[in-house]
Amino acid sequence: MQDLSNLTRFSTFAGVVVLAVISLIATLVWSGWFVLPLVFFGALSALGIQDVRQPSHSILRNYPVLGHMRFLFEGIRPEIRQYLIENDQDEEPFSRDARSLVYQRAKGQEDARPFGTRMRVYDAGYSWVTHSVQPKHITDTDFRITIGGKECKQPYLASIYNISAMSFGSLSANAISALNKGAAKGGFAHDTGEGGISRYHREAGGDLIYEIGSGYFGCRTEDGQFSPEKFAEQAASDQIKMVEVKLSQGAKPGHGGMLPAAKITEEISEARGVPMGQDCISPASHSAFSTPLEMMEFLGKLRELSGGKPVGFKLCIGHQREFMCMVKAMLVTGIIPDFIVVDGTEGGTGAAPLEFANHVGMPMVEGLTFVHNTLRGAGIRDQIKLGAAGKIVSAFDIARALALGADWCNSARGFMFAIGCIQAQACHTNHCPVGVATQDPLRARALDPLHKSVRVARFHRNTLKALGEMTGAAGLSQPTDFLPHHLMQRQSDRSMVQGNQAFPYLPEGFLVDDHAADHMGYKDRWSRANAETFNPPEYV
Repeated sequence: MQDLSNLTRFSTFAGVVVLAVISLIATLVWSGWFVLPLVFFGALSALGIQDVRQPSHSILRNYPVLGHMRFLFEGIRPEIRQYLIENDQDEEPFSRDARSLVYQRAKGQEDARPFGTRMRVYDAGYSWVTHSVQPKHITDTDFRITIGGKECKQPYLASIYNISAMSFGSLSANAISALNKGAAKGGFAHDTGEGGISRYHREAGGDLIYEIGSGYFGCRTEDGQFSPEKFAEQAASDQIKMVEVKLSQGAKPGHGGMLPAAKITEEISEARGVPMGQDCISPASHSAFSTPLEMMEFLGKLRELSGGKPVGFKLCIGHQREFMCMVKAMLVTGIIPDFIVVDGTEGGTGAAPLEFANHVGMPMVEGLTFVHNTLRGAGIRDQIKLGAAGKIVSAFDIARALALGADWCNSARGFMFAIGCIQAQACHTNHCPVGVATQDPLRARALDPLHKSVRVARFHRNTLKALGEMTGAAGLSQPTDFLPHHLMQRQSDRSMVQGNQAFPYLPEGFLVDDHAADHMGYKDRWSRANAETFNPPEYV
């Protein structure tokens, strides 16, 4: 039996050697045309010899030649699954239905669905919007909100659906150009990501949200510290409408990053303000502040240096007490950020360690609900606008986020789909097949910025049109009128629960009222939060 097993394992290798020998004989005896199979089988024979001798892969030593089939199928497994096996509703991470919806709206194609829903409406987790017997017809779907508190001198009239943070360097020059041209055409905002403001962000003149991460790219000193002078110079541009300090992102909250020196081009060096030939480090935390009070003072400083433009921050919720520390610091200093963006752990366009992507950070729904209710409990919700990000690509996604407390929504991967992303999930390899997430100029050349920018603007316009139809069906005049009770959700026991039961709005001011009742443990966390430090209190 053992001999038979060995014979089976090496049969393919033996077969190609035999065929190579036969081809050699045939070439010498019959016809020179047999040199073609000789070359082919000879190459496979040489490969088999190399497989037997190499020490790295056990499967190739045991199955020479044949073992390469395993690596071939492993390499194309995502494509096989995506195109042949995956169900239309399987989220890997976006379902085919979701991607198709974006493609259709970006191309201006019919997005109606015949023969009824394919959703499993009786399964746990299914949710829907309640509609009215007195629907409204909304003609103007250019929905906007004003962002900017009482200390803001240049408030921004923003669309309620904008392009989320994606850096130049992660995305190609053509991709950034297409997104910004589309934002300019559609009249909505484009978040720069923490990689700085590149020439491709500027060339079309689309509205920008300048994101500042822990690397302070575009506004840093030579040793990587924050530079007030460089920031003021950047923020003076009329194109920059808001300034966003990134504390964490959904894909890898609490994790820094490094762009190797080999990947830093002259254009990336120019945008980030970093030298060529050196690794570019993004620390895990900021150096400009280390306490909640210092953080609020930093935000106030940015508002002053920018000439009074809206200033806020983005985070994925981790320790809930730490966010409450920030809110207490707002109350102590009187410095209230103009906006906060809540990123969910389901977000993220770039590559992240698997453990971080799967098991670190709070999902958007719970994070948004917590931030919204904490600000309500502190009595300052009406002074801060809330953005939400995390797999928001459809009108229902926007409506749900608005109902849970958001004032506007951002989308990264939705707009990536609009410019041609096929979810190949090769973003970190530099081998993006459609030129979106790559710095390879030949691959990036496949993406035509002018053509794709039209799709970006069209996707935005058609999504807001669909949102207007859904808003009208609910009997509302504006999407911002959505409240939790406009949502229904099916529970695990197949019973229905109304949104205001699953995600209730907590009472205004209850956290700062000593006589008010606690709700869901909020007051316990609030009592342990300290405006002077993020460190946890000592437990006795």
